[in-house]
Amino acid sequence: MYSGPAAAGGPPRRDFITLTLGPQEAGGAGGYNNSKAWRRRSCWRKWKQLSRLQRSVILFLFAFLAVCGVISYTNMGEAWKSLTDKPLDDQGTEQEIPGLKLANPAVLPAPQKAEANRGDYPELSPQKPPKLPHVRRGSSNLQIKAPRRDTRLRTRPGTIRAVEEPVQADKEEKTEKSVISWRGAVIEPDQSTEPPSSKIKEPEKPLSEEAEHQKEPVPLTQRQLAVVEAFRHAWRGYRDFAWGHDELKPVTKSYSEWFGLGLTLIDALDTMWILGLKEEFEEARKWVANDLVFDKNVDVNLFESTIRILGGLLSTYHLSGDSLFLEKAKDIGNRLMPAFKTPSKIPYSDVNIGRGTAHPPRWTSDSTVAEVTSIQLEFRELSRLTGDEKFQKAVDEVMKHVHTLSGKNDGLVPMFINTNSGQFTHLGVYTLGARADSYYEYLLKQWIQGGKKENELLEDYMGAIEGVKKHLLQKSEPKRLTFVGELAHGHFSAKMDHLVCFLPGTLALGVHNGLAADHMELAEALIETCYQMYAQVETGLSPEIVHFNLHAQKGHKDVEIKPADRHNLLRPETVESLFYMYRFTGDKKYQDWGWEILQNFNKYTRVPTGGYTSINNVQNPSNPEPRDKMESFFLGETLKYMFLLFSDDIDLINLDKYVFNTEAHPLPIWMPA
Repeated sequence: MYSGPAAAGGPPRRDFITLTLGPQEAGGAGGYNNSKAWRRRSCWRKWKQLSRLQRSVILFLFAFLAVCGVISYTNMGEAWKSLTDKPLDDQGTEQEIPGLKLANPAVLPAPQKAEANRGDYPELSPQKPPKLPHVRRGSSNLQIKAPRRDTRLRTRPGTIRAVEEPVQADKEEKTEKSVISWRGAVIEPDQSTEPPSSKIKEPEKPLSEEAEHQKEPVPLTQRQLAVVEAFRHAWRGYRDFAWGHDELKPVTKSYSEWFGLGLTLIDALDTMWILGLKEEFEEARKWVANDLVFDKNVDVNLFESTIRILGGLLSTYHLSGDSLFLEKAKDIGNRLMPAFKTPSKIPYSDVNIGRGTAHPPRWTSDSTVAEVTSIQLEFRELSRLTGDEKFQKAVDEVMKHVHTLSGKNDGLVPMFINTNSGQFTHLGVYTLGARADSYYEYLLKQWIQGGKKENELLEDYMGAIEGVKKHLLQKSEPKRLTFVGELAHGHFSAKMDHLVCFLPGTLALGVHNGLAADHMELAEALIETCYQMYAQVETGLSPEIVHFNLHAQKGHKDVEIKPADRHNLLRPETVESLFYMYRFTGDKKYQDWGWEILQNFNKYTRVPTGGYTSINNVQNPSNPEPRDKMESFFLGETLKYMFLLFSDDIDLINLDKYVFNTEAHPLPIWMPA
């Protein structure tokens, strides 16, 4: 404010003007003092001096910036909230495998990206980490828990929960650490400090939604309890007289060796888990951890060691979530790979797992078709878990090669294939029995395992079933039983191996997965025949091979048994198909037939001191002539399928989530993301 001089003879006059003071004027009295009030008045005057257009533009810009700020704040706030509020476990389990995901994430330690997330969180260590529910683990060397103490033997979902608990505990610990009897039967690496291509998957915690929707415990039936008792009796004999050896000789209370790798123990691991036998499983696990060594100068059969050892270890890993079994599976898988070093890529039958060499049998350069085409489920799954494509590549090359070969007869394949030329040999002989059987089984099961995408496998399977109908099906007399015979150079033989009884279950599995409905009709007819192979025999137990009467003869049954064929090896194929048929139809007669078979096993093959024995003569109830040998597949397959047959719980190894290998070891079905 400036005060001018007073006019002469009158009151003083004041004029008010606005000045912009320079630096020298600012120091005078009454000048610019930088007060907030003065600045506000000055800014307001400046604003009023602007035109209406200028003020509108400025207001619009301020409004636009304000809206952008609100949106940005909201997005950042939600992201930060999800990072800080969500439990660490959930962040791991919600990751999915690119391209593939497993059908059963609740019990399956799926190879996911979640491990990377786990490794990221410890890097936030200056900050307070998200709060995790703490589960106290057992001793560090025991990486899984068998079914929980509060898990009752009578409950299947209890077994599922027992599966989930060690998986969850294992993940939380990782988080805290920062990361030779014929048996004719990718993708990501796990994150660790090693290069990605060689990493092993770690089990993941079950998804919370899956756990929330679990059913109430389903009590075991009396028949299932009888199977548990039978298993314990068999296991007692093995534990007392053959511990750590391949097979029990129950009569002489000793053992026999084939590979010297504890075949019975490994074959029975997932059976014990499914039956809920906690103590037996834990004891067997300790043997695997401390005594199972593959660095041995011993020849093993590629097929048998794949389906029993590799398959058993992979299955047990999936059910238990214990990485010990995956490490062992990777070890034996690598040691079997020299078998594929042949001119034709058709693998040799035998491998020395200590020396890393392979060779055909001493008497021939041929391998059997079933052997080289029934190892695919296991090696493909090993590639999926480890991220190492060599396993799947080797077995896929075999299937692609066989797919292109000549020498088939309407989809039916010969029994032998040469490892040098890669061509079928012994042409003109076709069977679904020994040396060819599981080729047909694995066509369907690989197609199912891979998410029903590999059309060549499906084409070969469907073509083969049509070939069976055209060339191998006949009816017996007098009961008109449908059976599968053999064809040798155009001549039909009414001979049927017990091994062929895998077929009804395989046909039913195909129908369940959308294949032709008339396959179920054939399955129902064939399972009736397989049952009659037991029911028409004096002991109620099937021989290894039967011949069917094609013409009615007075006093003759449908089934004829030759002296060389009347032995019983405690085989699983009929019980296996009974399981599939009951699971898909719900017809109780299949359970009743299985119950008869179990009772006859107990009556004629059970050894009082422990174990069950194969027998030489199923036609002599008073003296069935014990052979003094309990095959490993009796625990790995026969009793497992019995237990599953007597269950009404479809989630007890859900067939939409698992596919069984030919040794009854369940492996996960891959499903597209």
